[in-house]
Amino acid sequence: MPGTKSLRALAIVSTVLFFYLIYHVYKTAPRIPAGDLGEGLPDEATLEETHEPPGLLWRADDYAADNPNAPRINATLLALVRNEEMDQMISAMRDLERTWNRKFNYPWTFFNDKPFTEEFKRMIQLETKAKVNFEVIPEEHWAIPPWINSDLFDESAKILEEQGIQYASMASYHQMCRWNSGMFYKHPALKDVRYYWRVEPKVRFFCDVDYDVFRYMEDHNKTYGFTINLYDAPQSIRTLWPETQRFLVAHPEYLQKNNAREWLEDNKRRPDHNLKANGYSTCHFWSNFEIGDMEFWRSKTYEDYFEHLDRAGGFFYERWGDAPVHSIALGLFEDKSKIHWFRDIGYQHVPYFNCPKSPKCSGCKPGQFTDGERFLFKENCMANWLKYGGIG
Repeated sequence: MPGTKSLRALAIVSTVLFFYLIYHVYKTAPRIPAGDLGEGLPDEATLEETHEPPGLLWRADDYAADNPNAPRINATLLALVRNEEMDQMISAMRDLERTWNRKFNYPWTFFNDKPFTEEFKRMIQLETKAKVNFEVIPEEHWAIPPWINSDLFDESAKILEEQGIQYASMASYHQMCRWNSGMFYKHPALKDVRYYWRVEPKVRFFCDVDYDVFRYMEDHNKTYGFTINLYDAPQSIRTLWPETQRFLVAHPEYLQKNNAREWLEDNKRRPDHNLKANGYSTCHFWSNFEIGDMEFWRSKTYEDYFEHLDRAGGFFYERWGDAPVHSIALGLFEDKSKIHWFRDIGYQHVPYFNCPKSPKCSGCKPGQFTDGERFLFKENCMANWLKYGGIG
């Protein structure tokens, strides 16, 4: 009978739907090969208790903001931020002031390609006892260079977008990457400043740091400090390594003997990245956190390298970021022993973490790399840095 057949069909559909739902509720997550989850990252580097770096450390004695004889050196906390990012910037400031700067009172320097509003200045100043500077980026440092062809930029951006590259068509993002790569240290406000700690809106800090990190850099002859080491999207930097090779052919004298070239050229862990990036592993220090000595960027070696890259056009025709540009320069032109992993500074820039196991830390899980999707674990290049570069 028609009614019976309908009921049978409904029962069959219901049964199939029931088992389908059961399957999707209880099925295990897809297995990711161990190598893609960061295989080779030593347990002692991520899960054992983390301590302060060895050697001379300056403690928070006599660092009051109003002490003209405080042992602070010529250094600043540095942020590139827009007026509309005020709340996110305040959040990051509160974390860093709470965990470190309220003890040492280093000045903050804020940069914007447009003037800061009075509200921004007032609200930011309320977050710190330290001196605060608000600076506008000179037009000649921010503008798209005259040798960049706008039609070629537009066509290149379309191709990159089709390949899933974020911000490819956003000119201001390309300008920001170029400024962070080779312009920020030329700002007149920084001409007498040597060290900087880069801080971005919305980042988080999890650990009490009880020593002067700038003094640490100076006393231990460190050029650069980082917390997170990642792979980049090779589609965004296809010609960066070939252009670097051309530069090295012209300037073999710039190559540092104790370099980290193996880290830059590794083709074993993610050979697809090396292939797509034409010989570059794409490993880099994630530069939204960096503590650096600007004398390196001001050196003739780096200035010549940046000028070469700038003229090649990849900041606009591709999406060369300051992270791979800085990392390649450091890996080739600096002694790798002068590059330091600040493993004791707990840090997050969504979606990645540097989370030490330490009683000084709270708010993140020790050894945690990401709280995002499982596929993100393969973006961790710290194992390769420890293999080829060391802790520093």
